[in-house]
Amino acid sequence: MSFRLTTLAATAAIACGLAVSAAGADAGFEQALHNIQHEWEAANYSTGPKAERRAAFDDLVEHSAQFAEQYATEVEAIAWDGIVLSTYAGVVSKLTAMRYAKAARERLHQAEAMNPTALAGGVYASLGALYSKVPGGFMGFGNDDLAEQYFQKAVNVDAANLDSNYFYGEFLLEHGRAAEAVTYLRRALESPTVEGRPIFDAGRRAEARALLESANKALS
Repeated sequence: MSFRLTTLAATAAIACGLAVSAAGADAGFEQALHNIQHEWEAANYSTGPKAERRAAFDDLVEHSAQFAEQYATEVEAIAWDGIVLSTYAGVVSKLTAMRYAKAARERLHQAEAMNPTALAGGVYASLGALYSKVPGGFMGFGNDDLAEQYFQKAVNVDAANLDSNYFYGEFLLEHGRAAEAVTYLRRALESPTVEGRPIFDAGRRAEARALLESANKALS
């Protein structure tokens, strides 16, 4: 069985582009959070050699684990560690991918228990992306029905969210539901600009435009 996890790195499974604010958190936490976000952007959207991208992700996994340990009571820290782990699962070999996917699932469910609507629905969107990409059966824990439930919860939390609409649109297109996919991909492109994160904002919108073009072709 092929691992669809390989697509996680390219699409950043896992709603990693969400702009978040840590209400009540200290300045040190907010700066550390932004550092993780920007480090993820640099690794995910880098056009450098494959070895350099892998090294960047290796460092990021270590840094996000330290971040989550230092701020274990902050849902954003736990969620972002899950996001990083899920993306990393799409970078490593198939032999080790499932180990990181399972670790990501554990982190994201931990964040869900802390605050299910955190990251403007990003915890839900990240879980949806993870369940949609991982193989099912004895090989893994993938579940398309559960994935869609999470995507629907994500867009219900924030109907104008770039990542939630993008990932739900991607899921629908992959399942032959192009007309529905167009709706969510258009919403993604019409969403507000993600302030302070131009690399992510441009990268995700480019991905959404490419999927929208594919969806429109499927309908023509």
